[in-house]
Amino acid sequence: MSAGRVVIGGSTGFLGRFLLPRFRAEGREVVTISRSGADIRWGDQVEIDRAVDGAALVIGLAGKSVNCRYTPENRAEIFRSRVDTTASLSTAIARASTPPALWVNSSTATIYRHAEDRPMTESTGEIGTGFSVEVAKAWEKALFADDLPSTRRVALRSTIVLGHGGVLGPVRNLARFGLGGSQYDGRWPVSAARRAAGTGHFPGARRGHQRFSWVHIEDVARIIEFLEQTPSLEGPVNAASPHPVDNAEFMATVRRVLGVRVGVPMPRWMLELGAIGMRTETELILKSRWVLPEKLIAAGFEFRYPTLEDAIRESFDRSPDVEARPPRR
Repeated sequence: MSAGRVVIGGSTGFLGRFLLPRFRAEGREVVTISRSGADIRWGDQVEIDRAVDGAALVIGLAGKSVNCRYTPENRAEIFRSRVDTTASLSTAIARASTPPALWVNSSTATIYRHAEDRPMTESTGEIGTGFSVEVAKAWEKALFADDLPSTRRVALRSTIVLGHGGVLGPVRNLARFGLGGSQYDGRWPVSAARRAAGTGHFPGARRGHQRFSWVHIEDVARIIEFLEQTPSLEGPVNAASPHPVDNAEFMATVRRVLGVRVGVPMPRWMLELGAIGMRTETELILKSRWVLPEKLIAAGFEFRYPTLEDAIRESFDRSPDVEARPPRR
C-alpha cells in the first residue's frame, strides 16, 4: 500500500467521488480541488501550490462533461476546463520544493481513430481526427508541456467507465422500457458548421457492430494504485478492459443481467432525435472504440473485472445466481 498525501483535482466527478473515500480509508491525507465542494477552488493557485508541494500523488480529473451538445460555448468550456486545470497542476509541481513522484492525469481513449479493423494500443494506435480528438490532444499536451524532471507523468487514456450510476443509468432505463437493443449507425445530414467544427459523426459500423471498450471504476482505482507501485509506467496508458465487445453484445449483456427479454434496436434517426432531446451527442455511442491495455498487461496488472457481464452485474448489484432468460438480439 502506498503512502503520502494525495491531491485530487476534479474531486466531485464520478471518479473523484469514488477515489476520495478509498484513499482516506487507507489512512492517506487527501486534498481536493474543484469549482465547489472541495478543500480548494480552482483559481486559488497559492493554495494549490501549497497542497501539491510535498504530496506523493497528484491526480487530475477535472473537465466539463462531454455529455452535452457540442455548441460553440460548450466546446470552448470543454477545452478550457481541461487545459487550464492541467496547467494549474503543472505550475504547482514546477514550483514545488518537494514535487510529487507521480502525476496521473485524465485523458481519453477517444484520442484514437474510429476502429473496426483492429484494436488500438499505446504502441500501435492511430490518432484520429475531429473535435473530441483535438480535445484529447490538447489535454495531453498540457500534461507534458513543462519540464518536470522529478515527477513521473501518466496520461490515463480511459475508455467508458462502468460503475454504480454514470453511463449505465440511462442505459438501464432504456432496457427496462424495451429500448435496450443495438444502437444502429446510418446516414444523417451533417451541416457545414458541424463539418468545420469536427463535431459531425459520419456513418461507420452497421447494425451495432461498433466496438465498445470499457473499464470498471474499481479497476480504474486499482490501476492508479498500480501506477504508484510501478515506476516503469509513464506516458500514455490505456485504461481499458482486455475484453472489449461490440455495441450489440454490450446491450445484450445489459438485458441479460436485468432479465429483460426484448430490446428494440434504435436506428440512427431515432438516436439523433433522442440526443437532441437529451442535450448530448451520438458520437458517444456510435464511434467504434477498440482499445486494449497493452502497457498494463505487459507490466503484470490483473483486472478484477475483466469481463463485461461481471462488471455490469456489480454495477447493477445483480448477483450471478439471479435467474434471467436469455435476451433476444
